[in-house]
Amino acid sequence: MSIDENIPWLQDVSPGEVRRIVDALYRVHQLIPAITDVEALLERIMEVGKTVARAEACSILLHDKAAGELYFLVAQGESGDQQALKREVRLKMDEGIAGFAATTRQSINVPDVTKDERFYKGADEVSRFETRSVLAVPLTDHDELLGVLEVLNKVGGGPFTDTDLHVLDMFSSLAASSLANARLIEENLRAARLAAIGQAIAGLSHYTKNIVASMTGSTELIDQGLSTGNTDMLKRCWPILKRSTNRISDFVQDMLAFSKPREPMREPCYVGALLEDAVRTFTGLQQAEHPQVDIQIEGLEAPVSIDAQGVFRCILNLLTNAADAISADSGRINVSARASDGALVIEVSDNGPGVPRDKRAQIFEPFFSTKGSRGTGLGLAVTQKIIHEHGGGVVLEEAPGGGALFRITLPDAVKDQ
Repeated sequence: MSIDENIPWLQDVSPGEVRRIVDALYRVHQLIPAITDVEALLERIMEVGKTVARAEACSILLHDKAAGELYFLVAQGESGDQQALKREVRLKMDEGIAGFAATTRQSINVPDVTKDERFYKGADEVSRFETRSVLAVPLTDHDELLGVLEVLNKVGGGPFTDTDLHVLDMFSSLAASSLANARLIEENLRAARLAAIGQAIAGLSHYTKNIVASMTGSTELIDQGLSTGNTDMLKRCWPILKRSTNRISDFVQDMLAFSKPREPMREPCYVGALLEDAVRTFTGLQQAEHPQVDIQIEGLEAPVSIDAQGVFRCILNLLTNAADAISADSGRINVSARASDGALVIEVSDNGPGVPRDKRAQIFEPFFSTKGSRGTGLGLAVTQKIIHEHGGGVVLEEAPGGGALFRITLPDAVKDQ
């Protein structure tokens, strides 16, 4: 059995024309896995389809199921206002040749639109394009109507042929498949985003709930101390309330830093004073027994050029992370700073267990936390964002004693010392 007997409409097509059609379909199939933007992909499919059908213009109308309408997603032509067509024209399901093709699920070849009462003139009036002939093919996937594919005006005049109709049927199958796959991907991404948002909100809620519970308990005891004149109770509860307030403030600052891009406000800053201020703030956030923090600075007597407020947040976040990882009785944290080829290098290390290897690729992801309700998952994400905004980088390595070592590199921060 020959190819012509399998596909009857090919009997009237020349071998050269068959090769051209097959080549066009091959090129479109090659495009599908390479283009992730579905509208851009459909533009390319239409571009090839218009060339093969030898049409002046082409379009894809999508089905708005809720409104019972068709609207233009893709429109291509050598003349006319395609953007106005996409922006202003919507067809009811009983309007136009496209509406008839969508309702009946049948392909339609109209050689002269002036003799067809189904023709909708409004699209030509908006786009300032003169339609003479139309091929319209419904786009369906598993019996679901997705839209309609149209080509307009055979180049050189005359009607579209049966071969043009069959070729357009093949291109409509590719377009429908692309649309269906894109919608499936979008639905999966939307579900994944909602799940991630829900998980992040749950984690943040647990974190803030713990702080608020501590604040509520402290205020109740302070009220009791004030009413009874118990100054010892006030002295015990006030540091707890102050620490909880600072933790809430710290959390809000991280949320603000993460929520929007920010151009670093570089200014002269003395590194020693910056590190001491960060350590002093850090110890104020800890319990009465806070870990020992050692500061080492090599050179850097002159000021450096950095966003001091942003880098302060980074150091504070790294110190807080280190404190959560070490033991209360024997934990130690080291903070160091030095210059390297014009860059400021700051390291924060601890003698804790280190970050498990299977978690290292995730630790900079927003809302990822290994601390459960004790963490927000924002600290390292904010730190990385601020450092990247400086044009620098932050990396995790293993500390000499086996703990974690975070290294911040800020380029062009150190002038001649």
